[in-house]
Amino acid sequence: MNPFLAGLVAGYTIAIPVGAIAILIIDTGLRGGFKPGFAAGAGAASADFTYAALAALAGAALAPLVRPFEIPLRAMSGVVLMALGGWGLWRLRSARKQVDTNQPAPIAGVWQTYIKFLGLTLINPMTVIYFAALILGGGTNALATPGGRALFVLGAGLSSLSWQSLLAAIGALAHRHLPTHFQIVTSVLGNLVVIGFGVTFIALLMIGDT
Repeated sequence: MNPFLAGLVAGYTIAIPVGAIAILIIDTGLRGGFKPGFAAGAGAASADFTYAALAALAGAALAPLVRPFEIPLRAMSGVVLMALGGWGLWRLRSARKQVDTNQPAPIAGVWQTYIKFLGLTLINPMTVIYFAALILGGGTNALATPGGRALFVLGAGLSSLSWQSLLAAIGALAHRHLPTHFQIVTSVLGNLVVIGFGVTFIALLMIGDT
């Protein structure tokens, strides 16, 4: 397979499964429109691009170094997701009051949103192992060359960005067309799902240790 196409497939494969980050991107677009939603998606896509580049440059060395930290990092991810979901629910209380008084709800800045989602996605460095396995596993001979790896990384980054942008657009459409009170209800459900992801991460780790 062409290395750029291989990167596209790899990027979509890791980005498309609906998870906590996807829900948070949609929620950001739902609350603030496309611009902050796109910033959130760009942050997540930048993390995927970073890990794809690391895998291309030093995947063989990084994979064994990252694996011993998988459990504590997953535990931290669970805690962070529960905290984000709780914070989102608390924030919606003030948003509800502002709706009742016809005041606009405050939205975080574009760069602040970008950095937030970049950090959230970087918490899961197991992504680098996924990309390293594809590159080093010899899915195509073209990935054995520097040029092929560069095309793979470019494809992975673009596919992730396109998917995250679609999620932002979905949230923005809901922001534009759904009644405000329904948007708040949707955000509540989304944050509850994010908390559920966090609880599930922790529970699976506890079950695995027994």
